[in-house]
Amino acid sequence: MNKPLRRVAIFCGILVLALLVRVNWVQFVQGDKLKTHTDNRRVLVERYAHPRGDIIVDGKAITGSVEAKSGDLKYKRTYKDGPMWAPVTGFASQVYGATQLENLNDGILTGTDDRLFFDRTLSLFTNEEKKGGNVVTTLNGDAQRAAYSGLKGKKGAVAALDPKTGKILALASTPSYDPSKIAGMGDGEEWKKLDKKVNPDDISLNRALRQTYPPGSTFKVVTAAAALEHGLINDIDTPTKTPLPWIMPGTTTPLKNEGTIPCEDATPRVALRWSCNTVFGKLGSDLGADKMKETAEKFGFNSEQFTPVRSNASVWPKKLNPSETALSSIGQFNTAATPLQMAMVTAAIANDGKLMTPYMVDKLTDPNLDVVKQTDPVEMSQPLSGDNAQKLQQMMETVVKEGTGTRAQIDGVTVGGKTGTAQHGVNNEGNPYAWFISYAKTDKGSPVAVAVVVEDSEAARGDISGGGLAAPIAKSVMKAVLDRAK
Repeated sequence: MNKPLRRVAIFCGILVLALLVRVNWVQFVQGDKLKTHTDNRRVLVERYAHPRGDIIVDGKAITGSVEAKSGDLKYKRTYKDGPMWAPVTGFASQVYGATQLENLNDGILTGTDDRLFFDRTLSLFTNEEKKGGNVVTTLNGDAQRAAYSGLKGKKGAVAALDPKTGKILALASTPSYDPSKIAGMGDGEEWKKLDKKVNPDDISLNRALRQTYPPGSTFKVVTAAAALEHGLINDIDTPTKTPLPWIMPGTTTPLKNEGTIPCEDATPRVALRWSCNTVFGKLGSDLGADKMKETAEKFGFNSEQFTPVRSNASVWPKKLNPSETALSSIGQFNTAATPLQMAMVTAAIANDGKLMTPYMVDKLTDPNLDVVKQTDPVEMSQPLSGDNAQKLQQMMETVVKEGTGTRAQIDGVTVGGKTGTAQHGVNNEGNPYAWFISYAKTDKGSPVAVAVVVEDSEAARGDISGGGLAAPIAKSVMKAVLDRAK
């Protein structure tokens, strides 16, 4: 072979070798990554080639799949009562991906999860159409309908828990959106409506989990718990030696109460009944920021919760002077809480001081409804002792029996609660947030704890109150759970 030919042969050999290296690199090193890459059209086609499994409430599917009329993506998602369930399901879109339970359980719902390998293999031999598994939730349909109906025409959220297990029974957020309208191709106009810049109501925001609000006077139950646990209060019917007016430490500013109410030297029970800012501001300030922080964090503040859908962390401020501690102890200054967080606080009190981890997925199943994974209740913490929890229950039951929460009363049932009307905005000029937290209790214990916040309504500013706007919604949710248990 002459020299030029030898060079050409060597060059061609190098090219062949490079090609072999490249093919093997792509096949064996990048294969898995490319196989599941979002830009791989085959992934998307396969994803929608079969009906997704369902999200189930009360044994019935609240989702479905329907054959698309055009395109190469065969099936698209459908939702029953989409706006009501959107804070639970999220959406699964052929264009925009998936969120919340649709996203977190995508492998089960599409049937690609490794735990469904046997079902996939079996379908190859039986020639049956591939199906996804199911997500069985802890939600109570009646409680969810009561929550959503109560919020109709308002902006706000509801979270309801089973105190003994941490099961989420209701999770509503309004205004909402219908995920069916963004499930297919060509839904761009509906997608634009979810943009807060286009729609200031921010209809895709899950207010129950992702929005933190000043909790206002509902936070006073946390302050009361801290005072009981740290020995500042022993008897809930002993005067607290709180003067009126009470000047916040380090300032010349008196902490004001709402109206003329009997707060001077009030007992803890009377102070919670009338929602005395002075008494709870002084208790928090006397305890100090560190002890308040310790108790608040035992209730879950300053931590995200994973239900498995993530909630924002509620906030107890980390650095506070005594007057800021006083304001924070009545749910103002920089204290902030999600509705889920305040439902957790209420549930712990109703459960004799034991806080259970909140969760909304009861189990995952294969297409034949055989259980793939079962969720067991897990204790998160013990924010207060059983004795102190029962003292706090007595205080909250006085609020509903003869205080600011009478609109939550249910015949024949013991109800404990706390109202809250939280100021916000520049110079507190925004319409207040109306809060109500409560639990119902029968001779079998407490089956439900609820937190309601009404962010905005058509009511006049002077008519906005937790007892007036939020308590009736909490009552309807509690009653729905109680009626189901009969």
